[in-house]
Amino acid sequence: MNPVDPNRGRSSAPSIPKDPTPLALVALAVCGLVVLAAWWVLLGLERILERNQLGGTLLDAALVGVGLLPLLLLVPVLRSLRAAGQARAGLALKDLITARVKTAESREWAQYAIGYGAAVLLVFLGVQFLLANDGAVGATFFRLELIRSSFGLVLQAFWKNVWMFCVAEVFILVWGLVIAVARMIPGRAGQPIRFLATLYTDVFRGLPTIISIYLIALGLPLANVPVVRDWPPEWLAILALTISYGAYVAEVYRAGLDSIHPSQWSAARSLGLSFGQTLRFVIIPQAVRRIIPPLLNDFIALQKDTALVNVVGVIDGFNQAKIIASNKFNLSAVTTVALLFMLITIPQTRFVDRLLEQEKRRTRG
Repeated sequence: MNPVDPNRGRSSAPSIPKDPTPLALVALAVCGLVVLAAWWVLLGLERILERNQLGGTLLDAALVGVGLLPLLLLVPVLRSLRAAGQARAGLALKDLITARVKTAESREWAQYAIGYGAAVLLVFLGVQFLLANDGAVGATFFRLELIRSSFGLVLQAFWKNVWMFCVAEVFILVWGLVIAVARMIPGRAGQPIRFLATLYTDVFRGLPTIISIYLIALGLPLANVPVVRDWPPEWLAILALTISYGAYVAEVYRAGLDSIHPSQWSAARSLGLSFGQTLRFVIIPQAVRRIIPPLLNDFIALQKDTALVNVVGVIDGFNQAKIIASNKFNLSAVTTVALLFMLITIPQTRFVDRLLEQEKRRTRG
């Protein structure tokens, strides 16, 4: 029998890299499109400024500077074209190593230019949207004099959102843990408690938060329920947020508790610890460290959902902005409260991403 040739079916000739010039030309076309779109948008902005007599030497210089910025995209395009030419020269000299290296370099610079070009194009298209209808869209959402005059009122009312969030967060942390532990009570004796805790989480996770706020903050005083009927609307709204978000946080807690290896439970119980002591000293401290990122995600959502309390008459940031918008027939005050919400939620989001990355590195290490 003839021995099998291990190289049978394989091509002995080395692969020749494809010419990167077409991709470089695409990057050049994208760059040209971005520059034209930027200048078109800036010319429209200049016409609007002249019509409203807002032009000036300094502003004109700023517009020229912004118009020149997209030309920086030519730098990676030219580098891509130059590397493509070097790759072709390498192929002509049968220097495959140089051809491969320069081909990869040309493609990388071309993709760099295309990516940044697309991002810049989207930015200028967003500016063009604000300039639509002779700047009416931008004036509706970003009238600077109205933002400046109403900022104090909106900020003062917005602190109520922050206060409600901080108070509700404390209650939610405690209440969510209680529900999570209730769903883990062992034995047949704990079955009714587990059933009620499960029913609670299913109901309030399926119920929109705005409906919970409406039913609790308006329904309890309307039903003349003792004690809570005399509470101010802010505290009734906090109660509604606690009940609603407690269901979500309970599931986060339960996921963290279930993620602890059963050997931890067995070791603690073998040392004579009771179920409660095992939870308190062994399981919960480990679980809490794992659930901090998802807990923060829920609290970011809670911070935004404090705006829903306006349905029960609480004068928060959003309600105050709506009042100003109704009086001025302009939504710039609502834009102000939107920016305030983003100002406090975006850093929290980036912090969650950082915690997730640290946890990923820790588990990999």
